[in-house]
Amino acid sequence: MAKKSKSFSQVQVTDVLEQLGQRGTSAPEFIYDLLRIFAGYGDGQIRRTKVGPGNLAKDGETVLIKNLVAYREAVVNTLDGDCSKMYDVINAMRDDAKIAKHSPRLYIVSNGVFVVAYDPKENDWYENRIDLLWKDFEFFTPLAGIEKIQFTAEAEADVKSAELMAKLFDDIRRYNDIRDPQIVHSLNVFMSRLLFCFFAEDTGLFPEDNLFTNTLRTHTKEDGSDLAKFIDHAFLAMSTNDSAVLSTLPKLYEVFPYVNGGLFRDRYPIPVLSRRARTLILNCGEYNWREINPDIFGSMIQAVVTPEHRAGLGMHYTSVPNIEKVIRPLFLDALEEEFETACAEAREKMAKKANHDRASQRLRNLLNRLSNIKFFDPACGSGNFLIITYKRLRELEIRIWKAMREITGMALLPFPNITLTQFYGIELDEYAAETATLSMWLAEHQMNVKFQEELFVL
Repeated sequence: MAKKSKSFSQVQVTDVLEQLGQRGTSAPEFIYDLLRIFAGYGDGQIRRTKVGPGNLAKDGETVLIKNLVAYREAVVNTLDGDCSKMYDVINAMRDDAKIAKHSPRLYIVSNGVFVVAYDPKENDWYENRIDLLWKDFEFFTPLAGIEKIQFTAEAEADVKSAELMAKLFDDIRRYNDIRDPQIVHSLNVFMSRLLFCFFAEDTGLFPEDNLFTNTLRTHTKEDGSDLAKFIDHAFLAMSTNDSAVLSTLPKLYEVFPYVNGGLFRDRYPIPVLSRRARTLILNCGEYNWREINPDIFGSMIQAVVTPEHRAGLGMHYTSVPNIEKVIRPLFLDALEEEFETACAEAREKMAKKANHDRASQRLRNLLNRLSNIKFFDPACGSGNFLIITYKRLRELEIRIWKAMREITGMALLPFPNITLTQFYGIELDEYAAETATLSMWLAEHQMNVKFQEELFVL
């Protein structure tokens, strides 16, 4: 999501870029086309950049504007779609101290047909045909002074991770035919599995921290040419504990544990993945997914697969308090009130020297009640209502166990009373239903960790 200036019109930029694609451009002129379209450069500024002080580079091959852009023409033939050498040109600019000291916001290379760019602030790469820029140009909006909104600390990690997943989906969509329903289904499963791996490697579900991300970084090429094969083998290793199947894989995949529950059960073709996809996957893995809320996953997936919803991603995040506005008067406030009453009664009985079991009986009854309530959402979507309800009940459960310990002074051995089998939902959209299931699993693990930390601290 970007903060838009009053003079910036996405519709107008789309139209101008489409016209540029139709008429064509050249490698020397392409940077000036971008400066006109995004930075609002007029003829005078273009002239000063071409032949005057507007260009800080003195090497005769670079267009360098302080805090804005570093550009070079690609002198390699990339008409066949192989842009690998263009990445080398960008890396050469990044390694040039004379260029880097002017802090270019974007590094760009083009041969007049293709464009490759790098965003040092977001550590993100971009590759496309110039005649297709009109479909996907948000990468270049920093040239117009449009930057990402800085979210509050509570929401930043959630939203930023969702944006990275959306970028990854866009990059995959560029190389795969998403009109084919079977390919769409495979892609849905692929994105869910990646999401699980990111979460699992930061929450103790995998035997090592950052297991998936570090193994991918170490054992795949930077150009992404072997990325699909690596991920396919990793998913296969996680799909089974059959030694006969595992013996067909290279030993490096032995680090991945068997993941039951069906998420990895079926083998689907991995989508075509690019150099940028590898960078985005590694960037996703850099987040601490232990702090990512499973209740954002629904909004995350919606933003990933439905680009028109991305501008409102921050608003989707606020759906959590909106959900609470529904569930609190419906049942949660009554349970909270019963908890307060039970605590007061227990303290009163303890003051009268009642035995511990009798004093805490009402709190125990409340725990039993929580374990018997059933929750049903007839149009659950990606499961946000069910996830928030589950988490709030588990938090109340923790408070009840703490209260019984505090009030009675007994060294009670707590155990979880609330299970996922109490939660039901109906959803027609396959991917939304899969997301809801995955999110509930992850929410359960997250709350089990919290239960352990808060009630079993030595």
